[in-house]
Amino acid sequence: MSSQPPTPERQSQPQQPQVVEKSLSAGTIVSLVAAALLLVFMLQNRQDTKVNFLFWHAKLPLWFVVLGSALVGAVVWLGFGVLRRHRRRKSRRESRRD
Repeated sequence: MSSQPPTPERQSQPQQPQVVEKSLSAGTIVSLVAAALLLVFMLQNRQDTKVNFLFWHAKLPLWFVVLGSALVGAVVWLGFGVLRRHRRRKSRRESRRD
């Protein structure tokens, strides 16, 4: 038997959960406001309208045409963003090689 007192083991204090404050960015706020305005515009324009596109003719609710146009615009906008990022990455790669 040893005459030394036992060494106290480290008492680990319980970890407090870290609170992460997330605030909305300006882009998110603008997007939410634009979506709300689009919804109001769609709800106010519910009558049927004749749509002609190339050789295609249809009678559709105007809100559906507005929604389709907004979705096509969003896809085009995202596509331009992807192309811009691709060009930037390509130029950075080329600058690293030099």
